[in-house]
Amino acid sequence: MSDIVLDKLVKFYDNGFQAVKGIDLTIKDKEFMVLVGPSGCGKTTSLRMVAGLEDISGGEVRIAGKRVNEVMPKDRDIAMVFQSYALYPHMSVYENMAFALRLKGTPKHDIHLKVTKAAGLLNLTSQLEKLPKQLSGGQRQRVALGRAIVRQPKAFLFDEPLSNLDAKLRGEMRYELKKLQRDLATTAIYVTHDQVEAMTLGDRITVMSVGEIQQVAAPTVVYDFPYNRFVASFIGTPPMNFLPGTLTQANGAWTCTVCNGKPVVLHVENQTQLATNAGKAVVLGIRSEHMHLAATAPQGSSSIDMQVDVVEHMGDHQYVYLRAPGLTSNIIMKAPAKDRFSAGANVPVFFDSAHAHIFADTSEHALNITLPVGFQRQQ
Repeated sequence: MSDIVLDKLVKFYDNGFQAVKGIDLTIKDKEFMVLVGPSGCGKTTSLRMVAGLEDISGGEVRIAGKRVNEVMPKDRDIAMVFQSYALYPHMSVYENMAFALRLKGTPKHDIHLKVTKAAGLLNLTSQLEKLPKQLSGGQRQRVALGRAIVRQPKAFLFDEPLSNLDAKLRGEMRYELKKLQRDLATTAIYVTHDQVEAMTLGDRITVMSVGEIQQVAAPTVVYDFPYNRFVASFIGTPPMNFLPGTLTQANGAWTCTVCNGKPVVLHVENQTQLATNAGKAVVLGIRSEHMHLAATAPQGSSSIDMQVDVVEHMGDHQYVYLRAPGLTSNIIMKAPAKDRFSAGANVPVFFDSAHAHIFADTSEHALNITLPVGFQRQQ
């Protein structure tokens, strides 16, 4: 078993700044866990404490059940892949991958078997005699991965390893990393600020902000059921739209009044938290794909007139930036490519409120309105 446990993990720096604020997190054996959040949220610091590259101010890190707070990095049986490739420029690909094994005194025959096997996994067999300067960025990152693989560690730690690659290579490497981790059946922790990487790579993702964990769940759960407004705004491209409103109830129906008095009828599954916020200011969150032209709305649905500001054509779809009464910023609707919009035109827009979210105006926590049976916010 190679599970990794962060138990009330804390990090203070000498200047008094607290980078990590008592986080609890368990990465399961053979799980691909992604830590995601904006710069300065504590994700890299947490990873470096697992690796032993940062001192732990409080709490524990346990790897495979063993406390490792005082264990040297080289003795933790983990392998770290950094943003920079950190390859030895005077060594061939083969020598770079074999270097750590030679330091450990691994027999030559075993080194050769491990390096050639890793090279085969990473499609580097034909590159083994080349120097790093003769390789592309993607190939160099594969060599860095190969250097980690040959050690056969209990866990892989990735610190934004794809950020130096162009968009096309990042897409290719995401696929290769996910496939590699599955084939090796090894525990992995991956740090990124890129929510696309988080959504595509992670078995689960941990969303962090200001040194604290905001939500831990499978990517689809975080996307569909964000715990608070920060998670809702950070996960998703484009980000979720937010409209200030007032929560009301009449004749058994819940309504959120937005855009200077326009009612959005809510499809409510759990009324408990809504009842405590009746009559209060709230924020309605709706993703771009859950907004539609009113002509496609169910019969009897209400719509809100909005003005087209800018249209972004994305190939098979388009993003329409809309202005509405009472809003200080645009909201974004995803529309089929076949629809035609003109800047300045008024269009009636329908909100599919079965997929809407209501956030408390003060705490900004979601007031669960569309939870599936048995779902817990943090899991």
